Amino acid sequence: MQTEEFLNFIDGEWIRCRNGRTFDNINPADTREVVGRFQSSSALDAEDAVNAASTAFELWRKTPIGQRARLLNKAADYLEDNAQRFGEELSREEGKSVALGKDEFLRAAQTFRFYATEGQTFGGESYPQDDADMAVFSQREPLGVVSVISPWNFPASIPARKIAPALVTGNTVVFKPSSDAPLSGLRLVEALIHAGLPKGVINYVTGKAGDVGPIITTSQAIRAISFTGSTQAGMHIHRTVHLTTRLQMELGGKNPLLVMEDADLDKAVDLAIKGGFSLTGQACTGTSRVIVVKAVREAFTAKLVAKVKTLKIGRGDQPGMDLGPLATAKQLDTVLSYIEVGKQEARLLCGGEHLHTGEYEHGYYVMPAIFDNVTQKMRIAREEIFGPVIAIIEAEDFEHALAMANDSEYGLSAAIATQNVRYIHRFTNEIQSGTVKINRTTTGNLVNAPFGGMKNSSTSTFRESGRVGLEFFTQTKVIYRGL
Repeated sequence: MQTEEFLNFIDGEWIRCRNGRTFDNINPADTREVVGRFQSSSALDAEDAVNAASTAFELWRKTPIGQRARLLNKAADYLEDNAQRFGEELSREEGKSVALGKDEFLRAAQTFRFYATEGQTFGGESYPQDDADMAVFSQREPLGVVSVISPWNFPASIPARKIAPALVTGNTVVFKPSSDAPLSGLRLVEALIHAGLPKGVINYVTGKAGDVGPIITTSQAIRAISFTGSTQAGMHIHRTVHLTTRLQMELGGKNPLLVMEDADLDKAVDLAIKGGFSLTGQACTGTSRVIVVKAVREAFTAKLVAKVKTLKIGRGDQPGMDLGPLATAKQLDTVLSYIEVGKQEARLLCGGEHLHTGEYEHGYYVMPAIFDNVTQKMRIAREEIFGPVIAIIEAEDFEHALAMANDSEYGLSAAIATQNVRYIHRFTNEIQSGTVKINRTTTGNLVNAPFGGMKNSSTSTFRESGRVGLEFFTQTKVIYRGL
């Protein structure tokens, strides 16, 4: 079967990159399958995309807000109509289940609809003052050309929550998806094209970050960058951007789940597994530290290990699958190396094996790992692994657990399992985290609620998602008008 080649989308045209080079998008569940062939773009292609977006900006910013909103709603229709097919593609290129892939495209459609509505009510303010012959008011204006750089773990929903608010507020977009899952991003662009988006308003460029990234981050024409990825990559972008370029970054995490002595242990186990192993642990908000008070550590650990041993590992199109493959060979190597580190530092209770025979022979599979006797100084307790590895850390009491939860360079998401209202009150107010969950998993956030982290999990500037997600893509102008 011939591999389909997918093109860049620049200035309203599907085109090959200038150097003629391509790369293959591989199915992590079966590396013998090439999902698609994509353009390995150069800096010249990135420049073309930026120039196209710059040219399109003046006309797009003047497009009535109602028309922009209608385009987003029409694109949402297209995503909903094709969610099953796109979900199957997402499963093949990233590894998650088909059901989760379909849900992700439905969420992307929901995001488009949310911003189509909110964008029409997002404006300026009027300001009372003492001069009867003057009116003072503000208006929100688009920034210009914005870069959207998205990761492979949520290749549809994350770029959707960046692109939709950018477009509805009148900005033009240069979109670079991860090279490990570019097809899902292409489907978002396809939906917008189908909706009738004018040429140059959305531009889609694939390729290596080292080739494309410098142009779409350091160019003075780029007025804003919305980036989701590693903290290291985020720091690099932060150091190199122009003075007038606005930044929005969602970076790494080392997210804790605190289990108190009064917790429902069965529910706490479910929270740990769903938070730690959904998406095979490859979520920035995934649970990687479970801090358990001494009084219930043994009972909790026994229940957790027993439940983990029942989890089903397999392809995303297999019914009843609990964990899929890791997304890339690089990610597999990283996770396996951390498991070896963990074996030297702590006690491996279960899992950690590289599955590479039989049905797993051609995929990036690993058994979910649980480590015990972990301390705060260990690497597996401090460094982001981004895989199905959970470290159990014993705490003396709530105070000790809270202190260890905050003892991290990251502050993205944190959860607690308890019924104690005092614990809940203090945890809510004292945990150093952008997202706080009470008797819920560390993973997951609403389309209509702000999302972002503290410390090295974010630039601590503008939040994504929710109504506040519109603020990042606009600037305020204040007008003093005499009568």
